[in-house]
Amino acid sequence: MRRALEPHDALRLLVGGPVALVTTRWRDKTNVMPAIWTTPLSRVPPLVGVVVSASRHTHDMIRFSEQFALNFPARDLLNHTHYFGMVSGREVGKLELAKLPTIKAVKIDAPLIDNCIAHIECSLEDAFRIGDHTLFVGRVLVVQADPEAFDETWLLEDGQYRPLHYLGTDRYAVLSKRLVAEVRTTEEGAIDLAESRDDREQREEAEAKERERRQREGDGAE
Repeated sequence: MRRALEPHDALRLLVGGPVALVTTRWRDKTNVMPAIWTTPLSRVPPLVGVVVSASRHTHDMIRFSEQFALNFPARDLLNHTHYFGMVSGREVGKLELAKLPTIKAVKIDAPLIDNCIAHIECSLEDAFRIGDHTLFVGRVLVVQADPEAFDETWLLEDGQYRPLHYLGTDRYAVLSKRLVAEVRTTEEGAIDLAESRDDREQREEAEAKERERRQREGDGAE
């Protein structure tokens, strides 16, 4: 039986997408914060959204500079990512203390984190106050990604190029496998629930392993 949760738990159920490290620059100051509330908003023009609490230093950095970058870390930046969310850029220079190499962006002033596997440079298109947060709408200017990490979708083949996902508190995850949907329909248009090719291959592989196990046990018994 499912257990009842609190309304704010809905936020945790919705998170799980790639963590984005938001970098900003304003008046010769730089800052970085991890963002998990990010979303695509429009295809034409290409717009993305990032939701930031008004209490965060990044909030004013975006508002005044009218630009920001989304940097996507992999597993090797797990501890850095969590650290960036624990301290305030008003008090310390997080990028400087982290000693992570940065590179110059193509079209904005904010730096890009070199160790990340993908980057999105944005100009600020609009901003909306929603509850206790602000939805910043960014117009996508430049997108870059390591070819080992992304080709139309996240590839997930090499562990060091898998994006980092946030689950809540101090828990993170990485995806391990891409699944390919194979939908077939009947003549009436209903979904055909017959065994798919992937399901069949997995079943046959499991059956083969079970036969090998039984043969080994049988050989040992003799």
